[in-house]
Amino acid sequence: MSKADAISRARRAAGGALAALAIAANGVLAQETPAPVDGGGSGRQIPRYVSLKADRVNLRRGPGTEYPIAWVFRRAGLPVEVIKEFEGWRQVRDAEGTTGWVLSTMLSGRRTALVLPWELHEQAKGDGGAAAVTASATLHYDESERSRPIANVEAGVLASIISCDGRWCRLSIGGVRGYIEQTKLWGAYQGEVIN
Repeated sequence: MSKADAISRARRAAGGALAALAIAANGVLAQETPAPVDGGGSGRQIPRYVSLKADRVNLRRGPGTEYPIAWVFRRAGLPVEVIKEFEGWRQVRDAEGTTGWVLSTMLSGRRTALVLPWELHEQAKGDGGAAAVTASATLHYDESERSRPIANVEAGVLASIISCDGRWCRLSIGGVRGYIEQTKLWGAYQGEVIN
């Protein structure tokens, strides 16, 4: 056998092995979440905050109805962060860090926020002894710590964002309007301006 024949045979064998590997990899990749493709999303900024449109939104393990439901959100208006897009699906993350895919039609551009949701997590980790003190944030009349307090808002309360200037957000909570520092909210990025 000539050297050229040996090289040709080796290439064919390597090509067959690569083809088998590619077929096997495709079988595995078909079960994993596909990466977003150019032109497959909305063209909007990622990440970004949105809110849920309905009281029942299925969070799936992948971008399609063939993927199993991992969780069901049961709170219309809940803020979620869009972290990926794939065709008509959005991969979202909630305030607790849970991620999954939802149909884009179940999301709204209406901006909402949770007040101090990380404090709820810290309270849940408590030792179970004495009653936990509920964390709260002060809702102010103006965008200043020295302005008149309107109410103390407990951790986990859902608020509608009216506007944010990068430091303070004007919110509506149960018909009451006021200002809370932006750093105390999950649903607006630090320094983000919302009109």
